[in-house]
Amino acid sequence: MPINIHNADIILSAVSKAQYPSDDLPEIALSGRSNVGKSSFINCLLNRKNLARTSSKPGKTQQLNFYNIDDQFRFVDVPGYGYAKVSKTERAKWGKMIETYLTTRPNLRAVVSLVDFRHEPTADDVQMYDFLKYYNIPVIIVATKSDKIPSGKWNKQVSLIKKKLHFKPEDTFLVFSSVSKKGLEEAWETILSFIQ
Repeated sequence: MPINIHNADIILSAVSKAQYPSDDLPEIALSGRSNVGKSSFINCLLNRKNLARTSSKPGKTQQLNFYNIDDQFRFVDVPGYGYAKVSKTERAKWGKMIETYLTTRPNLRAVVSLVDFRHEPTADDVQMYDFLKYYNIPVIIVATKSDKIPSGKWNKQVSLIKKKLHFKPEDTFLVFSSVSKKGLEEAWETILSFIQ
């Protein structure tokens, strides 16, 4: 692993700007559908079992969760989108909260946008990517659950996802698995390139 994490703690959960940390540590946000494996991705990167709580009930994260990583930078876990059991009003609230963070936070360096490698990106995935591109926020697309697909089919899946997202060459695309640790080093290298 390219980085040795000594301390990784969730420091606060915020729903509004007034609650964000007030220092200038760089931040990397993580976004994705409710069941895309975001918590597993965070736990895998930080080599922790349950720092980010994985849940069989999607839609658990309802705030912006700020993780302090060795006092060097932060991960910011944003609520998963596209989960049907949440009311429209609740979804609109989350949307506003996420939008405010992504468009007004000077600490934000890049967004890790997770998509499920097994499927074509959803309309929500495409909308999120378009939104980030519109605001010129650097994007790292991480295609999760690659261990569920035979490697012979990977190229086809990568092409399919890139095409659907209208993926731009200036962004990074990684194939990842929190089970096999595929893409772990590349994920760290890419993240560190934005915060150093």
